[in-house]
Amino acid sequence: MTDDESGVVVADWAALLSRRLDPVAASWRGPRPSSAAVLVLLSDQADPDLVLTVRSDDVSHHAGQVSFPGGRREPGDQSPTATALRETCEEIGLAAGRVTPLGQLSTVAVPVSANLVIPVVGLWSGSEAISVQDAHEVAAVMRCSLKDLTDPAHRVMARHPDGDLGPAWRLGELFVWGLTGHMIDTLLRVAGWERNWDRDQVVEVPPRFSRRRHDG
Repeated sequence: MTDDESGVVVADWAALLSRRLDPVAASWRGPRPSSAAVLVLLSDQADPDLVLTVRSDDVSHHAGQVSFPGGRREPGDQSPTATALRETCEEIGLAAGRVTPLGQLSTVAVPVSANLVIPVVGLWSGSEAISVQDAHEVAAVMRCSLKDLTDPAHRVMARHPDGDLGPAWRLGELFVWGLTGHMIDTLLRVAGWERNWDRDQVVEVPPRFSRRRHDG
């Protein structure tokens, strides 16, 4: 175990991961109303997991898809971390003070919603209660173990109806793909957790998880 600058004890694997990530940005760089941030939230436990959400059918983009907590920058947000932590508290009820930021993954452009998204990687104890706080944005909250996410048996390449291909996971009734799949894939690779898997196994994205706009 080791201590970060805040005095919080951080697991050795998390300290190693932090050194492999980009440093968290101290502030947003320049005015960009389309900027957004998500929180890639790992639990500090013997069997670490990632917190994921299912987006509500009421949202304008990516309805019904699996995502990370997060959203667009607001005027009072001083940094991508501030945006990610605020949105996480609003969506699943985890207070910002319960999260230790470890670093950032590379910024991702999302043409569908015209956002530039910064994935902030954070660590929490995994013991606090989390649940849906904003049903307009989030339909469900779940925790997926890293053992399942690194298991090659759960990994496939997803083909969207428009022809795009990208990393994906089949986890029971859930299908994780798109922006979230890309970020998980990047996290596993950067952390050194990725195992060999069959990239030639291509599957179609189930209709339930491929809606890009609310139908109503």
